[in-house]
Amino acid sequence: MAAHCAGQRFTGHMTSDVETFRDDIERPAGGIGFPRTLRRLVQGKNIHQDTLLATDYLNHFNEIAMLLELVADMPDCLEDAMAWAPKSYEDHFSQSSFQDKALAILAYENAPRRYREPFDQLVAQMDTMVVNALQRLGAAAADTDPEQVRLFTTQVTMKLQRFVDVASAVIHGRVETSGQEEIDTLLSEIEENDEAPVLETSASLPPAALGADENPTSQADVDALFD
Repeated sequence: MAAHCAGQRFTGHMTSDVETFRDDIERPAGGIGFPRTLRRLVQGKNIHQDTLLATDYLNHFNEIAMLLELVADMPDCLEDAMAWAPKSYEDHFSQSSFQDKALAILAYENAPRRYREPFDQLVAQMDTMVVNALQRLGAAAADTDPEQVRLFTTQVTMKLQRFVDVASAVIHGRVETSGQEEIDTLLSEIEENDEAPVLETSASLPPAALGADENPTSQADVDALFD
C-alpha cells in the first residue's frame, strides 16, 4: 500500500512537471517562466488564469468603435476619432488606471503561445483596419453625404466588433474551439482585401443601418467616396 501511494504521489508530481515544461516551452521569448506561480498571482485580478491575458485591453478598441458610430451624426467626433492610434498591450496598461497593471504586463509577457500568438495576430489586424478606415474618413470631402458615411462606419464597426469578440474568446481560453476557425476566416478576409477595411454590401446590412429611407447604396458608390 505504501509503495502504491508513493507511486501515485510520484506520478502526480511528474504530471505537474510535464504541464509546467509545456507552459515554459510555449511562453513567448523574453518570458521568465513560472507559469504556475503567475496563475496563482492573477487569481481575482481580472486576468484570465489560464491564458494570462486581460480583457481590459479590448477597451482600447471599444473606444474607437464607439467614436466611429457617432461620426455620421456628429461630424465633430471625427476629430476625436482621428486622435486614436494603435497602442501596445504594455503601453495600454502602463498608462491605464488598471489596479494590477504591472502584473497584467508580466502575465502577458509569459502568456502561452497558443493564446498569445493568435491574440497578437488579431490585435495587429484590428490596428491595420482601424488606421485604414480613419485615413479614408479623413480624406473624404467635408460635404460627403452623411448617409454614405454612416454606411461606411457601420460596416467598419461591425467588422471590428467581430474581431473584438474573437479576441475576447482567445482571452477566455476558447481559441482551440470555434475561436480558431473564426480567427482563420477573419485573417483570410483581411488578406484578400489587401489590408483595407472589409465593406459588406449594403444589402447584407440590417435595415436600421441603411437609414430612414432604406435605400441601399451600391458597394461601388461607397468605395468611390473614400478613394
